[in-house]
Amino acid sequence: QLQASGGGLVQAGGSLRLSCAASGRTFSNYAMGWFRQAPGKEREFVATISWSGGKILYADSVKGRFTLSRDNAKNTVYLQMNSLKPEDTAVYYCAAGPYTSAVGSYDSWGQGTLVTVSS
Repeated sequence: QLQASGGGLVQAGGSLRLSCAASGRTFSNYAMGWFRQAPGKEREFVATISWSGGKILYADSVKGRFTLSRDNAKNTVYLQMNSLKPEDTAVYYCAAGPYTSAVGSYDSWGQGTLVTVSS
């Protein structure tokens, strides 16, 4: 199971940190990804981190603003989001799977946490 948390309402330019806690599987065996879905849009890739944390991939839209990290001892992955923009508004989902940006490749998903960025 994956439990995402940390969403909320923030003004443009602000920051939020999302967390995703994993249980029930060997967390350190899997890459962990974050995806987001805005109203009326398809779910899109945000970032993913390899099982060791040694490789991280970001979507161009968040590169330089978002930082993904993981703590395998705590079975938790973190998405630090800085310089937030209104277009970052979406439900954010964490997922476990292979190290890829392809949303369809992930087989385990959290419930989502809403991030709203006001202008």
